[in-house]
Amino acid sequence: MTSREVSEARLLIVGLGLIGGSLAAALRASGHRGEIVACDPDAREVACGIEMGLIDRGDTQLAPLVEDASLVVLAVPVLAMESVMAELAEALPQAAADVVVTDVGSTKAAIREAAMRVFGELPANLVLGHPIAGSEKSGVAAANAELYVRHKVILTPTANTDPAAVARVRRLWATCGADVLEMTVERHDQVLARTSHLPHLLAFSLVDTLARQDERLDIFRYAAGGFRDFTRIAGSDPVMWRDIFLANRDAVLASLDDFEAGVARLRHAVEQGDGDGLLATFDRASHARHYFESLLNQSSYQAEYQMQQQGKLTFRAAPGGHVVGRIRVPGDKSISHRSIMLGALAEGVTEIKGFLEGEDSLATLQAFREMGVAIEGPHQGRVTVHGVGMHGLQAPSGPLYVGNAGTAMRLFAGLLAGQAFDTELTGDVSLTKRPMGRVADPLREMGAEIDTAEGGRPPLRIKGGRRLRGIDYDMPMASAQVKSCLLLAGLYAEGETRVREPAPTRDHTERMLAGFGYRVHREGDTCWLQGGGKLTAAPIDVPSDISSAAFFLVAAAITPGSDLVLEHVGINPTRIGVINILQAMGADLRLENEREVGGEPVADLHVRYAPLHGIDIPADQVPLAIDEFPALFVAAANAEGTTRLRGAEELRVKESDRLQAMADGLAAIGVEHELLPDGIDILGSATREAASYGGGRVDSLGDHRIAMAFAVAALRASDAIVIDDCANVATSFPGFVELAAQVGLTISQNDEEEG
Repeated sequence: MTSREVSEARLLIVGLGLIGGSLAAALRASGHRGEIVACDPDAREVACGIEMGLIDRGDTQLAPLVEDASLVVLAVPVLAMESVMAELAEALPQAAADVVVTDVGSTKAAIREAAMRVFGELPANLVLGHPIAGSEKSGVAAANAELYVRHKVILTPTANTDPAAVARVRRLWATCGADVLEMTVERHDQVLARTSHLPHLLAFSLVDTLARQDERLDIFRYAAGGFRDFTRIAGSDPVMWRDIFLANRDAVLASLDDFEAGVARLRHAVEQGDGDGLLATFDRASHARHYFESLLNQSSYQAEYQMQQQGKLTFRAAPGGHVVGRIRVPGDKSISHRSIMLGALAEGVTEIKGFLEGEDSLATLQAFREMGVAIEGPHQGRVTVHGVGMHGLQAPSGPLYVGNAGTAMRLFAGLLAGQAFDTELTGDVSLTKRPMGRVADPLREMGAEIDTAEGGRPPLRIKGGRRLRGIDYDMPMASAQVKSCLLLAGLYAEGETRVREPAPTRDHTERMLAGFGYRVHREGDTCWLQGGGKLTAAPIDVPSDISSAAFFLVAAAITPGSDLVLEHVGINPTRIGVINILQAMGADLRLENEREVGGEPVADLHVRYAPLHGIDIPADQVPLAIDEFPALFVAAANAEGTTRLRGAEELRVKESDRLQAMADGLAAIGVEHELLPDGIDILGSATREAASYGGGRVDSLGDHRIAMAFAVAALRASDAIVIDDCANVATSFPGFVELAAQVGLTISQNDEEEG
């Protein structure tokens, strides 16, 4: 038996309607060999279930069926649950000694209270659950073995629930193809009131309102698809929904209050002819729909629903080939983040070109929409931000979710510390493991009030309305994110905020602040600004991201026969470590058509294959190439001799411990190396004719840069390199696989683990 197979000897389903019947059908389809019995007050439903082969036997009375039952599923209406539990409680001594009871009700607090009234406490073997699946059809005749496939089932165990019981119920639904999640009873009822109960209530109300009007025939005759799609759910079982609304009364009323407030704002905007107000709401809603859908395609109930990840993506990079062509990689992520942030705080309208439409940047964009900023786009890299001024942001309705974007979280921390309202910053599973004390501690010195999770990790809870004071801060380590965070907080602080860095870091924030008319001073290793100024909207043309370009620079540099041009790449002096290091290794890499766009220097990068040799990476180049080292490690593996890196402790606190993860990956394909606390030595094996190393399987640990680095490494491998956990590549480089194919790499994708 596998962990996904149900081993219950006798399964009792109480209530043989669509939900109970579909559960039986799904178990039959999975090959479940145990006995399935059912109780239903309608003898015809029981007979139909037997005739369809869904159940072995059934009865209209519960007691005779409880004997030796090992798992009981209560699939009855919410308001009938208490009476059924009472009847079950009397017969339960006849069940198997290890019997487990679960339910399918959509309002968990009401069912929990019913159970406590019946049993006197919440039994340890009772696992409250709710499959989020259904149909307008009802009755066992509508049973569908596929009803739960790729649908959510939410379990709401308490601290007293037996873990073994939870595991058995989890296995039951997993066997049916469902994604099984857990949350508290209270959270479940709040979420479902907003995502399921409220939409049904509105659909019933809209159809009823229109059906009572004189023009109802024309209204329904000419109704468009959108009306039909929205009101389809008004065809659901009225009795069932009456019970749900009454059982989940408080949460439904709270969600209805929020909705009515939103409708009132829209009504006011229409009355006043407030086009910006309407645009802000419509654009926020439209892009929220697309944004969260893109997240949910890769992980379930991320963002406000706080659920675990699912759905791994695997790359298979074929060996050999060469890299030829002329391409433009996506816009710079660092500049895309900052363009939205400063455009939102500016006075006037900011037009952005070349915006990176990856998940990290979209998370920043969506967060500002949730704080009341009207933003048009993105469309083919174009975004229009209607700035609200330094003090025009509004309190979001819930936590701000920034996905995998460490840059966004750290910069947001500084920006939000100066707002009048409270905020919470949260992110995906990877981001919640990353340290935030490095920004929280100096912000507290400025007067901010910030709470973090254990170990200084997200989520960050920032108290609004605090009076910030400028500070003179010596950064213990070089970090553009920390510097930018403090400068953004300094915009709202009294006096001067000075930041001294131990080594140069990227200066996009300072350049863009100047571009928006805010004076930033720089002298030696220190930059500073005076609080209390304002930002004025300015156009931004985002250069191509040198961090994304790095993978193709290395691909061409290591592969005989390659000749590649990367267009319009940002060559900010604080970002060109990868260029300097590759040139020092002997790469044939030239900068062409150098120019300046919006305060940022750009150029076309022309790279041809040339033999590389190992070097000791200069200490002053380490902070200028910190994000590009996964790609540079691949270059080192293809160079003659040893490449040595020191002073790179920062790599251990990126999306993964990149030093360890890259070392493990290099080991998997046979590259000799020695891992050190702050760096690595890599012994290259460069021969023009032969492969530099073997193939193998690498775990990227969800780190997009590691995934792309080993995809490039396959160009000089003797066999394919299979890379697991690659879904996050979309966070920094949407379209990577397609662009790689355009210039000669062969990468296939698979969302199921390969054998």
